[in-house]
Amino acid sequence: MRIDLFNAWVRAVNAWVARTAPGIGVYVLLGGLWTPDTALAQFEGSAAPGGSSFTVRDNMEGLKLSDHIQLLEDRQANLTISDVKRLDRLGKFAPPGSISPNIGYTKSAWWVKVTLVNTNPEELDVILRQIYPLIDYIDLWEAQGEDNWTLHRTGDMRPFHERDIEHKDFLFRMTLPPDSRTVHYLRYETEGPIDISLSMYTPLKLIKALSKEQLAYGLYYGGFLVLVIYNLFIFIAVRDRVFLYYLLYVVSYGLYMACHNGLAFQFLWPDYPGWGNQSLVVLLALSLFWALQFSRKILSIASFSPRLDKISLALLAVVFISLCGAIVFPYSFMIVALSILTMVEMPLILCMGVLCLLAGFAPARYFMVAWSALIFGVIVYMLKIFGLLPHTFFTENGFQIGSLIEMVLLSLALGSRVNDLKRQSRTDALTSLANRREFDEILRSEFHRAYRHGQPLSLLMIDIDYFKSFNDRFGHAKGDEVLKMVGGLLNSNVRKPNIPCRFGGEEFAVVLPRTNCREAITLAERLRRKVEEKNLGAEQVTISIGLACAADGAISSVSQLLDAADRALYYAKEQGRNRVINIEELEPMFNLVNS
Repeated sequence: MRIDLFNAWVRAVNAWVARTAPGIGVYVLLGGLWTPDTALAQFEGSAAPGGSSFTVRDNMEGLKLSDHIQLLEDRQANLTISDVKRLDRLGKFAPPGSISPNIGYTKSAWWVKVTLVNTNPEELDVILRQIYPLIDYIDLWEAQGEDNWTLHRTGDMRPFHERDIEHKDFLFRMTLPPDSRTVHYLRYETEGPIDISLSMYTPLKLIKALSKEQLAYGLYYGGFLVLVIYNLFIFIAVRDRVFLYYLLYVVSYGLYMACHNGLAFQFLWPDYPGWGNQSLVVLLALSLFWALQFSRKILSIASFSPRLDKISLALLAVVFISLCGAIVFPYSFMIVALSILTMVEMPLILCMGVLCLLAGFAPARYFMVAWSALIFGVIVYMLKIFGLLPHTFFTENGFQIGSLIEMVLLSLALGSRVNDLKRQSRTDALTSLANRREFDEILRSEFHRAYRHGQPLSLLMIDIDYFKSFNDRFGHAKGDEVLKMVGGLLNSNVRKPNIPCRFGGEEFAVVLPRTNCREAITLAERLRRKVEEKNLGAEQVTISIGLACAADGAISSVSQLLDAADRALYYAKEQGRNRVINIEELEPMFNLVNS
């Protein structure tokens, strides 16, 4: 009865997750690649301690069986259950010893023996759980008496609906007789790594554990979905290809990890186990491709190291060829090839990040911390695979944790890029001053602030004297040097909150918040002298400055202020240039206001 209730609950959860499947997004780039091709054959017939029977009890929740199992290697992968029972009687099964039974890549099939003891006077319903979901074929022979077996067949190379319980992990329903001691055998065979991670639950306790896991997965993939949608809108707004590369990386990366943890097989292609296995290498190749392309562009590596960029382009070509091969060649071959490419690409990306970081490139700071978080998660997971760390929620999900941190930080790096793009769109490329677009917004904002608070606001309009003839005589390159020189002097001599801007051509402007006419004239004269004293060879460069001040409500609009400063500049040029003219000195206030 409890088993039926449990199965109904799992189906309900599956239906809910299926409805929210678009949220399944992102996991990690390197999941389950490098594992040792461990030869556990030395354990055959050994007398190492362990492999004792396991006593089941009520309310079990995730009790590990690693200390209660025995292993047998089937090198030819052709043993039958009768052969295995005979070898068991001969003592050929052996405990895994002091290491975790993470066997890694092997062509052998592996048999696991589990002895379960039920001391209760009643039957006990239990669930045996194999957490690692990327096993091609896993079969359980459940003892039902002497030489009587119930065979459970599952694995990710079999249709999903054939499982005892439709869940991403392998869940086996078992009923243990009262006061019994039963021996059960499991057979593992796969082209990928074998990670034997068995645990025991009672149905209600498994429901509780899976509820927590569903919440964790919801938060994890929900976080990635938020990042995808957020950066998609930014891409639509700014049309910067770096955001497109980031989105392609996140989507391919996320689908790959959805394959890695079994969710893709459960919800996306449950009736296509062959594609489920092949998609793992296809999506890994796509993840490698877009990760490298994204790294190249966000770091602008071509500007810092053209040679390193050429190496990256060559590796991109190799990854693309591997992507094509992943569609054709078998999983066992491609996973090794892509593992090698991954181990080449990761150091290359780190070198690119370090180079840009040393060059002071702002997005590189977030980029390096992001990849460091991912690598830390990789290391934790690899240590678990090698058996150096126990199989815990953190070690099993180190990739997810590291990848989520990585994606958040990479999004911050993109945010830094947005700020750069915004700054570039409002900055004059030649002089590094605010451009005309920024000037218009600043002047409008400062005018309304001054008008609202009754504060003075002054405006300087500056023109380089005889600049057109200078350009004609010495060329545009020399003219650009003059523009840079004037822009540099304005930038170094005008302090905040005053804002120097390039108005257009050879004209500049300086917005002076909370500055009256007297203070503005003092600054204008200092700027004029600085330019006049600047030595540019035989030719002397001078500037003319027109000044207008909005105070006491005398000027009621931005256009009036700009027109007044512009007329003052015209008068300065008419009166001989290389001088400062205040519009109030030349026109009666009444005429200025009503002009």
